[in-house]
Amino acid sequence: MNNLFRLLQLSDPALPIGGFAHSYGLETYVQKGIVHDKASAKEFIDQMLSQNIQYTDAAFVSLAYDATTQDDIGEIQRLDEECTAVKLPKEIRQASEKLGTRLIKIFGVSTENNLADQIRKAVLENLTPGNYSILFGVFAAALQIEKREALTGFYYNSAAGMVTNTVKLVPLGQQDGQEILFSLQPLISTLVEKSLLPDPALIGLCCTGFDIRSMQHEKLYSRLYMS
Repeated sequence: MNNLFRLLQLSDPALPIGGFAHSYGLETYVQKGIVHDKASAKEFIDQMLSQNIQYTDAAFVSLAYDATTQDDIGEIQRLDEECTAVKLPKEIRQASEKLGTRLIKIFGVSTENNLADQIRKAVLENLTPGNYSILFGVFAAALQIEKREALTGFYYNSAAGMVTNTVKLVPLGQQDGQEILFSLQPLISTLVEKSLLPDPALIGLCCTGFDIRSMQHEKLYSRLYMS
């Protein structure tokens, strides 16, 4: 039961790390009319999960989790640098590091794990970037949350955040948002299984359209979100 509590807290979309301030390019898609209704919102989230997050952040959660169980701080720092390198849009890199820093402040002081403490100090001393997905994987392992459950929580957190943003930006009704979230459950289950053993050769798989929209967000005339 304690592990369930830890998972729920770690993957809570309402965790005060600032995730609500980032749309990860969605705001550009909405302003350009590409995402404009329930169907296009669902397609955006579906594609983000399966074509982007699967090959970037979810893969890094999985690999950082493994490195933590192996007590390999060098590998975690290498993964952290790689995670930064595959995030081409500036706002996305900044968002990842800001959320990671906030996650450390919440879990770093209450997680009794030597490696997690070393990573916390390395991030605070600017020795490693401290990307959110890396730290999610580190703390999930340190808190002894089962890997499959940790990945499920991570994908759910990502999906729920995007649903909330589409409800605000399109806008959609709250019922529409919940129906989208329900419809994503089979996809999330499939992606979790794939992410248990990610292929290192596919990490950072190019998602050009997403990167371009995220870069365009920096120059939007009016913005509600930081990314």
